[in-house]
Amino acid sequence: MGETEEEKSQKLFENFVQASTCKSTLQAFNILCSYLELDPLEHSTFYSCLKSRLTCWKAKALWCKLDKRASHKEYKKGKACADTKCLIIGGGPCGLRTAIELAFLGAKAVVIEKRDTFSRNNVLHLWPFTIHDLRGLGAKKFYGKFCAGAIDHISIRQLQLMLLKIALLLGVEFHINVEFVKLLEPPEDQENEGPGWRAEIRPGDHPVADFDFDVVVGADGRRNTLEGFRRKEFRGKLAIAITANFINRNTTAEAKVEEISGVAFIFNQKFFLDLKQETGIDLENIVYYKDNTHYFVMTAKKQSLLDKGVIIHDYIDTDALLSSDNVNQEALLSYAREAADFATHYQLPTLDYAMNHLDQPDVAMFDFTCMYASENAALVRERFGHHLLVALVGDSLLEPFWPMGTGCARGFLAAFDTAWMIKSWSQHRIPLDVLAERESLYRLLPQTTPENIAKNFDQYTIDPGTRYPNLNSNCVRPHQVRNYYISGEMKSCSLERAATIRRPVNLARQESEVRPSRLLTWCQKQTEGYKGVSVTDLGSSWSNGLAFCALIHRFRAHLIDYDSLNEEDAAKNLQLAFDVVEKEFGIKPFTTGKEMASGQDPDKNTMVTYLSKFYELFRGTPLPPSDLRRETDGNNGESSPRPSRPVYRSLSLTQPQKRIPKYDKKADDDDFFKKRRRTINNHVEQATNHHISQSSCLASEGREQKENKVRFTTSQLVAKFEESTPVCTLRRQTQTDLSAVNLTLHSCSKLTSPRTALTSPSSHPTSSSSLLVKQASSRREFRHSLGDECHACKKRVYVAERLRAEGLFFHRECFRCDTCSAPLSQGGHAFDSEQGKLYCKLHFSQRNLGKRGAIFDTHMTTDSTNHTSSRPSAASAESSPRQSPGTLSSLLKRSLHWPLHVSRTVCAVPRRVANWLGGKVRDVGLHLRDNAEDYAFLYELLSVSLPLLAALHELLLQMQAEAEPLQGQRLQDWLEEHLGTWLYT
Repeated sequence: MGETEEEKSQKLFENFVQASTCKSTLQAFNILCSYLELDPLEHSTFYSCLKSRLTCWKAKALWCKLDKRASHKEYKKGKACADTKCLIIGGGPCGLRTAIELAFLGAKAVVIEKRDTFSRNNVLHLWPFTIHDLRGLGAKKFYGKFCAGAIDHISIRQLQLMLLKIALLLGVEFHINVEFVKLLEPPEDQENEGPGWRAEIRPGDHPVADFDFDVVVGADGRRNTLEGFRRKEFRGKLAIAITANFINRNTTAEAKVEEISGVAFIFNQKFFLDLKQETGIDLENIVYYKDNTHYFVMTAKKQSLLDKGVIIHDYIDTDALLSSDNVNQEALLSYAREAADFATHYQLPTLDYAMNHLDQPDVAMFDFTCMYASENAALVRERFGHHLLVALVGDSLLEPFWPMGTGCARGFLAAFDTAWMIKSWSQHRIPLDVLAERESLYRLLPQTTPENIAKNFDQYTIDPGTRYPNLNSNCVRPHQVRNYYISGEMKSCSLERAATIRRPVNLARQESEVRPSRLLTWCQKQTEGYKGVSVTDLGSSWSNGLAFCALIHRFRAHLIDYDSLNEEDAAKNLQLAFDVVEKEFGIKPFTTGKEMASGQDPDKNTMVTYLSKFYELFRGTPLPPSDLRRETDGNNGESSPRPSRPVYRSLSLTQPQKRIPKYDKKADDDDFFKKRRRTINNHVEQATNHHISQSSCLASEGREQKENKVRFTTSQLVAKFEESTPVCTLRRQTQTDLSAVNLTLHSCSKLTSPRTALTSPSSHPTSSSSLLVKQASSRREFRHSLGDECHACKKRVYVAERLRAEGLFFHRECFRCDTCSAPLSQGGHAFDSEQGKLYCKLHFSQRNLGKRGAIFDTHMTTDSTNHTSSRPSAASAESSPRQSPGTLSSLLKRSLHWPLHVSRTVCAVPRRVANWLGGKVRDVGLHLRDNAEDYAFLYELLSVSLPLLAALHELLLQMQAEAEPLQGQRLQDWLEEHLGTWLYT
């Protein structure tokens, strides 16, 4: 008797539930859908049809779980995002969890995964809410041992399989062996509604390549491939973690071995001391989880790894220390196996390593205190009428901190927050409001712990108000996220790259396909109004070099001084333009200045290719202020001077732009520098007002010239600070720099004395203005013929071997500490702007310690001098209105002068004592802050040594107690031997 249809479908469903690999799961799902005659591409009706045709008792229990979740009001019965299409990059736990939420919202969710296997054996620690969430999705139906042990954890591979099966049942498309390359913009010329945003993938003929989407979510981990997200690094004190996975054969002996939830040295010193004595392995903690594999995580001390030969050379740089070239793999395998064997009291019968996806032993060593986080969680791109919402989840957004087990928990919270944002996006809310709310939630994510989130897990939904107590979803305002709304062409700035790295145009984007006629029109528009420039074609019009220089000056006026160019020196103009473009934008020249100026017209196709890179680079770029654009005088062929315009205004506009490149300007414009600029401007205004009040009787022409001198000097100082601000700056050093600025401003204000004012009218204002403009233009020059120069060795440095820091270039081998010559990493260095030297943070702190005492003494001396100088001035002020001697008032003042003086002196004592004490407290605070690591080490040393000293003290007391009777007996024998006769006589 054959099987009934219900029995057959039940068996196929059981095969799907029990599938243990990614490929077998997809194969079982396709067979099930084919037998039930269902099309998974019909995402809106797939789940309801599947539920009606699959009615076995096990499936019904799962449908109850999923229906309960789908009944949340936020989903609006699967209609909240019915018209939204979403592409999710990465099939990890966070990407699949996001896809499940989008399926509940009714969106079309497509997940692409580069691999075809789930091979990560590492075990995840689960927070209570994560366990409750997975149980609500039917995790126990797919994995019966889910959270059945004393320790709540699950392997990443098993979690991925569960979430994949749930996502497939809800209508999510999942494609393996599909790699995301980059986003493709909608075509520029579209009739009616053409194709929207798409993805370039490998293989290129996959159906996903033709998928138009409104939302893209990056869930591909640290290697995030979505552009537009900058990454911040959080690095703590070095802590080296080792993870190891051993094969679990599920024998009786292995089942009896107890798991280790986490043992730290401070809580079980005997265990770690015995481990070190027996094996030579020195650990800070160790964890053992038992799942599909025997999973061990331990934190090893660096010296122990060096002694055991695991690390070959001791480097200061963490990346070099833990690089594969510096690690002995065989010694690492032996190290982890010995530690695991000792931790389990040698109860595991065999410790054979499990294999990872590269078919190598699954053991890894890394620094878990180095974590990265994206600066923002989402952005919006708009191109040719098509909007795209771009978001990050998982490790792409915020890397986890291993000791707290934050990876899965915060990843799920970010998935819920992203789903809430997509729901708002589908309801056509204002994009800036959507982004502002998402960034407000993202600020809470790094602070979440199991203790500070809501405890009523049954109420959890994608609504953040159900998960975060005391939520303020408006802490980020729409105007603060305006730069995350990108309406121009995509710029290549991946998450892995720093914000200051400029990528060559020919590497960052494809060759432009702009039409020559459009390119010519664009060039004519941008160079219009420049003296000596008349662009009529894409050939001979560019032979004198002025057109190239005008095009650069149009968008980057600080790079070229256009007024100083000579129209007859074509070779120099061309070479200058080529060098600037290559250095600043990475566009390689197609010829040299001399060759192009020789008289032969360049090839038109070559010129189109070269100029199209300018077009792609500057198209959509906001134009600089209108006064930077040169306007020619129609009556005479020269640019007419404007002496009536104050010199300091023109300089104050161009000077900061010259010193801050565009790609660095946003990063430098933080609160600290705003305060600094505000302080300097206040000093400028005070100095200027004081000068005006003193010289009000002078001629207005002389006063204007002196004001210009003060303001010009100030603008130079402001630009100086914006250029030479070091990465590692101490607050004390900042105060010293500001005091130096105040002294300089004070000296500048002295230039405006009446004596100087009498001689200044004899000079011509026009010549003074031209002199200042000449000085400013000379500062803009650079040695383009020599190329970049290493700041340390003063030799030429090429692009491939250079590092950029503090606005300077260095050879990689020259980027070292000036004291210990140790190689430095970018962001882990300190720069002395006075001497122009690099230091590691340790020697930079030690170097500044010696200065602080002298600086403090200087402040105290200055303070006391001010108090001393204030007394005679006060006395003179009091004595100025004194009347002639002999009067009654004079007698009273003389009789009361001494008591008043004594009382003032006595009242001033607490203030002076408080100032002295405050100075000492500040010095102590600075000392403790700079030597925090030394004191932390001293504390650890004392925590170990003091118990040993106490035990030694008890041992000595015991030895003394045992030795006292013996010493007394010896003394009695000696007395009897030598003095016995005398005593008895």
